[in-house]
Amino acid sequence: MSNIQQKSAPQRLYWAQLDALNMGSGWDEEDITKPQILLEDVYGDSHPGSTHLSQLMEQAKYGVFERGGFPAQYHTTDICDGCAQGHDGMNYVLASREAICDMVEVHGSVYPWDGMILASSCDKSIPAHLKAAARLNIPTIFIPGGSMRPGPNMTTSLVAGDISLRQKREGEISDQEVRDYKLTGCPSCGACTFLGTASTMQCMAEALGMALPGSAVMPATMRDIQSYARKAGRAIMGLVEKDIKPGDIMTEAAFRNAVIIHSAIGGSTNATLHLPSIAREMSLELSPDLFDEINHRVPHLGNITPSGQHLTEAFWFAGGIPMVQWYLKDMLDLDVMTVTGKPLGENLEMLAKENFFERNLGYLSNYGLTRDEVIFPVEKAEEKGSIAILKGNLAPEGSVVKYSACVKELRIHKGTARVYNREEDAYQAVVDGKINPGDVVVIRYEGPRGTGMPEMLMTTEAIVCDERLNGTVSLVTDGRFSGATRGAAIGHVSPEAACGGPLAFIETGDIISYNIPERTIDVVGINGEEMSPAEVGKILDERSKRGIIPSPRRSGLFGRYTSSALSAMKGAGY
Repeated sequence: MSNIQQKSAPQRLYWAQLDALNMGSGWDEEDITKPQILLEDVYGDSHPGSTHLSQLMEQAKYGVFERGGFPAQYHTTDICDGCAQGHDGMNYVLASREAICDMVEVHGSVYPWDGMILASSCDKSIPAHLKAAARLNIPTIFIPGGSMRPGPNMTTSLVAGDISLRQKREGEISDQEVRDYKLTGCPSCGACTFLGTASTMQCMAEALGMALPGSAVMPATMRDIQSYARKAGRAIMGLVEKDIKPGDIMTEAAFRNAVIIHSAIGGSTNATLHLPSIAREMSLELSPDLFDEINHRVPHLGNITPSGQHLTEAFWFAGGIPMVQWYLKDMLDLDVMTVTGKPLGENLEMLAKENFFERNLGYLSNYGLTRDEVIFPVEKAEEKGSIAILKGNLAPEGSVVKYSACVKELRIHKGTARVYNREEDAYQAVVDGKINPGDVVVIRYEGPRGTGMPEMLMTTEAIVCDERLNGTVSLVTDGRFSGATRGAAIGHVSPEAACGGPLAFIETGDIISYNIPERTIDVVGINGEEMSPAEVGKILDERSKRGIIPSPRRSGLFGRYTSSALSAMKGAGY
C-alpha cells in the first residue's frame, strides 16, 4: 500500500499538533504515516443490534492493519423503535437518522481520512451511514450487523404485539407468560429476525453494492460475520488504492437494482423513505413512481416474515441477497461497481465458484427446510412485487402500502373512517373495543412535519392480534410503519395533515375507499353518504377553511427536524 498518497500529509505539515494529538491517543510515529481509515459504528448498550458492533470493528481493524493501514474508531450510538413504543420518544426516531448522519459527516470531515468503514444493524443507523457515505464520498465499505437468533418456536420479538395488547385487557394474560416473553423475545445480539426495516436496510446496503456480497442478515452469533468484518478491513484498503468512492458505486443503476431487490424480497415500506434520502445525497432523484413501476414487474421471491413464513436467518442460509440477484440476473444491471472493486456480475460468478450458494443449505435442513421454501424460484412466484404507491384525493402526492403483508380480502376495501389526531388515542380505541369490523382507522398529524413521523406498530399489531378486527380493519396514516407491520396499513400519506393535506379535513363517519391493484385511495363519501368526487372535493375545500391544528412550539433537534423535513414522498430528510 506504499503507493497510496496519504490525504492527511499536507495537513500534518501545516500544524505539528495534529501528529502530537494522534500520538497522545495511542498512535506511534509509524502509524501517523500510514493510510488512515475511519471506523465509524453505532456501538453502545442501546439495543441488541448495536451491542456487538465493537467485536466486528475489532476484526475490521485487524484487516486494515494487515494491509498496511491505520484504523481509528469513532462511535455515534443509535436507538431502537422498539424502545420508543407508546410514548413521545418515538417522535425522535426518524430524526435520529439525520443526527447520526450529521455526526458521521463531522467525524469524517474534520480529519482528512483516506477511507472509512461503517458498521450498523438497524432501521435508522444504516440509512444514516449510507447518507453520510454519499455526503463524504471517500472510499467506504459498510458492514451489516447481522440477524438475531430465532425465539422459541421460530418466533420473533414481535410477539410483543400480542403480549402488550392482552396485558391491557383484564384476565387475558398471566404474569408468567409476560416474564417468559421478556426472557426469550430477544435471545441474542443482532437485528430482529423478521424482514423489518433493519434487515431490509442491511439487504439494501448489499444490493447497492456498499456491503460485501452475502454479508446482509447473516446470523450475528456465527463465525461467518466475524470473518466478513475482517474481509471488510482488507477490502477498504483495496478501495483506497483504486480510489473507488461511493459516488462510483451508488449510481442511478445501483439504486434501480436495489429497488428491484426490495420488491423481490418484500422489504419494509420504510425503504421508500430511506433509499430516496440516500439518493438525494448523491444528487439523484428516486421517484416513488419508480417503486411502483418496478413492483408491477418483479416476482415476489422472498418467503420471509411478515410477508411470508420464514425468518431472516433462514433467508441467509438459503443464499440471501446473492441468491435473489442470481435468480433476477436478467432484470439487474450486472455492470454496476461494488465494494469488492468488481462489478456485480463478477461477484455473483465468484460466489458460485466458491460454493456460497450451496454451502449453507445444510443449516436449512436443520430446520427441515429447502431453499425453494424460503426463496421461491422465479417460476414458482405467485405474485408480482410487494409494495404499491396509492394516489387519489386523499393522497394527491402518494401513499405507500405493503400488500405482500396484507390479506387479499383487504386489498380492495371501502369503510367508515374513525379519525384520530394521535396514535395513542387510536391504539386505546382498539384496546377498548371502539373500532368495528370494516372500519378504516385514520391517524393523522403524525407525518415528518407533524410529530416527526413515528411508526404505528402498536396500533397495527393491536388490530391484527384482535380476532374481532383482524382481516377486516385498515389503517391509513401520514405516519410510517414498522417493517414488521402486517395487515392493510397505508402510510406516508402525502401531503401530510400538518402541511394542509386532505387528510387533515376528513372526519369520523366519512367513507374511504382504496384499491391496491388499481393504485387508488379516495374519500368517496361524507358523513356516511357516498357522493361524487366533485361533491366530496367541495366539502373538503369548505372544511379546509377552518385550517389545520397548529403544532406546539418545539426546540432542539426535534424542532429543527419537524420545521424543515421534506415530504415522505421525497424521503423525509432535511
